[in-house]
Amino acid sequence: MAYWTFLLRLMVGWWFFHAGFTKILESGVSYNASWFVAQKGLVLSPIMNLFQSGIPYGIVQFMIPVGETLIGLGLLVGCLVRLASFFGAFLMIFFVTTNRGWGHGFVNSDMMGLLLFVTMIVLAAGRIWGIDAILERTVFVQNNPWMRYLLG
Repeated sequence: MAYWTFLLRLMVGWWFFHAGFTKILESGVSYNASWFVAQKGLVLSPIMNLFQSGIPYGIVQFMIPVGETLIGLGLLVGCLVRLASFFGAFLMIFFVTTNRGWGHGFVNSDMMGLLLFVTMIVLAAGRIWGIDAILERTVFVQNNPWMRYLLG
């Protein structure tokens, strides 16, 4: 189980790091998120409208490349894995609800990514050959048990 969890963390970490870093290389931290436009008639249009009215477009442009890169780095080195996975799951929910194509139905690659992030949260994937395992042995984390919810 430990080997599988470690491999899962590395694969998802590389997937997100590569996706974010290539976006930064291609267009900087101002990613073109023009696909982020609500379509009328979709089941999730009300949710998409909430995202659009609550999140300024500039934050979306910044959040996607920088967020993907930082989430991927956290997973690759095993640091703050639960926190990184939480934000990865948030991005996957964001992507699922703004998906315009729906060519493969509701269960698509974004939904599968969400499942992978939730799995890493539940299995505390950072405790297996990651920096989180080292951090959990520090005096600071032992004196502040709430930190364990971010680690692992």
